[in-house]
Amino acid sequence: MTLQEKDRQYLWHPYTQHKTSQTPIAISRGKDALLWDENNKEYIDAIASWWVNPFGHSNKIIADAIYKQLTTLEHVLFGGFTHQPAIQVAEKLMDILPKNQQKIFFSDNGSTAVEVAIKVALQYFFNKNEKRTTIIAFENAFHGDTFAAMAASGISFYTQAFQGMFIDVVRIPVPVKGKEQESFDALKNVIQNHNCAGFIFEPLVQGAAGMVMYEPEALAELIKICTANNVLTIADEVMTGFGKTGKTFAMDYVLEDPDMICLSKALTGGTIPMAITTFTQDVFDAFYDDDINKALFHGHTFTANPTGCAAALASIDLLQTDEMQANIERINKNHLAFKKKIESHPKVITARTLGVIFAVEIKSDAEESYYGSMRTKLYNFFIDKGVILRPVGNIVYILPPYVMTDEQLEKVYSTIEEAIIMV
Repeated sequence: MTLQEKDRQYLWHPYTQHKTSQTPIAISRGKDALLWDENNKEYIDAIASWWVNPFGHSNKIIADAIYKQLTTLEHVLFGGFTHQPAIQVAEKLMDILPKNQQKIFFSDNGSTAVEVAIKVALQYFFNKNEKRTTIIAFENAFHGDTFAAMAASGISFYTQAFQGMFIDVVRIPVPVKGKEQESFDALKNVIQNHNCAGFIFEPLVQGAAGMVMYEPEALAELIKICTANNVLTIADEVMTGFGKTGKTFAMDYVLEDPDMICLSKALTGGTIPMAITTFTQDVFDAFYDDDINKALFHGHTFTANPTGCAAALASIDLLQTDEMQANIERINKNHLAFKKKIESHPKVITARTLGVIFAVEIKSDAEESYYGSMRTKLYNFFIDKGVILRPVGNIVYILPPYVMTDEQLEKVYSTIEEAIIMV
């Protein structure tokens, strides 16, 4: 049996309707920005394998760090114990995070990083004998698939089977250009009419919504409103973190700092599942008490896994090299040139870019759903051409590994141009 045949027999894939979907492609190996399937067909990984792999597949520096750690200490429970790799990760993050972040909590993935933050926001006020049960989120947000993260997400078909089972979430418009005041007013109205514990947001770029972008000044104003009303703010940097927006974190563009930050995906360079939620000292202090019941009773078996910490340390070191920073700048310049070239195309509605993120919205004769016919046609076209892109409806985005070459980028751009003509 081929790998594809065995897959069909045994496996259940994410975000997949198995009755109508095509058989998944069996990948056998990867190097840098390239992947090869079991038939040795080559693919350019233009989305960094769901935004996790900025330094390329089979990165030797990260692999060597993982191997070295495995020969010393592969894992130890983090309840009642600690270890050097976790402390080193904390020290390294403290050097690059907004200065108000003082404590870090380890978990397993982006959803759990968000889950921790939302639980902390709610319990923060419970510990202070205040009843605050509402979380504020943006329309069309995506924060993950665990229950609180799913509740905060606004893409309805992901969550419609669970309506009526969620925590209380109220949504406000994204402050895109020209609609900033509408967003500010909506936030003030929600805070006035609900007992709000926290506001969670994807800073500057909404990933799963199709790389919707808004300005740092607008986000700063929203954070100011929350701070003035004692509403905790949560920056979900799971996608945007570690260089994607051109700076280490999207919040580095914003003059106001959040109370919590969620990190995952590129944290370990796409090698080992790991996530971190960071907090201000004030948030931590609300749980620091003689009363055991005020502790944060949340944990994961692989919390602060030493091997994952070793991967994270190597990944952060790689990000900070002159070579990788130059790569980020180079990709951004290429994106800007492609944006200028394509945005006047008669079939293009808008094109936008920030850092290594690029998105183009293609005109359609009908309203496009998230997994609609245009998306399927585009996806299949890209795969046939050996380019891995996952359109969101009629929006095609690029979020490449930072090691992608100019030649590989040019192939991605030309393939998108062909696709625009094709549809």
